Amino acid sequence: MNAPEKIPADASPIARIRQDVQSMQAYAVQDAVGMLKLDAMENPFTLSPALQAELGKRLGAVALNRYPGARLHDLRAALARHADMPDGFDLMLGNGSDELISLLAMACDVPGAAPATILAPAPGFVMYAMSAQLQGLRFVGVELTPDFELDGPAMLDAIRRERPAIVFLAYPNNPTANLWDETVIASIVRLQGEQGGLVVIDEAYQPFSSRSYIEAIRRDPKAHAHVLLMRTLSKYGLAGVRLGYMLGPKALIAEVDKVRPPYNISVLNCECALFALEHDDVYVQQAAELRQQRERLMAALRAMPAVKTWKSDANMILVRVPDAAKTFEGMRERKVLVKNVSKMHPLLANCLRLTVGTADENTQMLAALEQSL
Repeated sequence: MNAPEKIPADASPIARIRQDVQSMQAYAVQDAVGMLKLDAMENPFTLSPALQAELGKRLGAVALNRYPGARLHDLRAALARHADMPDGFDLMLGNGSDELISLLAMACDVPGAAPATILAPAPGFVMYAMSAQLQGLRFVGVELTPDFELDGPAMLDAIRRERPAIVFLAYPNNPTANLWDETVIASIVRLQGEQGGLVVIDEAYQPFSSRSYIEAIRRDPKAHAHVLLMRTLSKYGLAGVRLGYMLGPKALIAEVDKVRPPYNISVLNCECALFALEHDDVYVQQAAELRQQRERLMAALRAMPAVKTWKSDANMILVRVPDAAKTFEGMRERKVLVKNVSKMHPLLANCLRLTVGTADENTQMLAALEQSL
């Protein structure tokens, strides 16, 4: 038996941290103190005083001394009704979509085998690549076209070559905010199924989208036995609650659910989500208002000669300006915080991502943008 490695007496505990983790950049959250915060695709609306009081009373009665229990079953049932879950499907909960993405990577990390591969279009949601890296999996990004459409032939070639365990498709995509061609998605779903892999359709922005992939699943459930549909209540209006959920065939959800921590959803998060779903009409009205504001923003942005925009099906708009760094700093000096995504991927050169806010917020943002160009 080999003797344990001798550790120098002055060794730093940081040496015990994986080298690849040490070389990573942590997920950055911008300082928004004193700013108009339009950088994170949050719902800008708060509850009315009456609903705040009602929710406070509910939360005050929650048994904080007990682990989460039967109320989680109530929440799963409420979400299934809310999503109009297809027959033969089941649902699992996550502490936001981020946790679900990490759990999927964990579930597909087969011990003793070559590292599994996760594949997704690029640019896309950064957590797909980050979760793969943290789990020791390979990540393969397939570039979108210059207009941020799916490159169908390149995606299919990558699936044949890499045989990924998971293909992530954000629908709409982040940060580009667009929906992709359904026939291209169908070809990806078909090929990935033929080679025995999973497809995860990430519908984080579904409240603002003109389409949902759940309709394709409902039309042909057998062809989608390897497809999972992921959603979140963050964009619905509960970003601070941190609650995501994933739908899929019962047998598939049962396997992924085995790696979920037993009490990953707090009793407070659960009660907040149930309360929100009971007042769905309020959030539906908020989403409708944000869709209207999105169209107003798009019209104003198209009228700016120096700005290029792309169609949005989310509560964000991607724009290209002559100098993203200069414009971003100019807007920040005017107390408007947006997201500078220009360094995330070469296709995003000089791009900013704008969150759709209230009417007054959007007026302020447009003025700051025009003055900063």
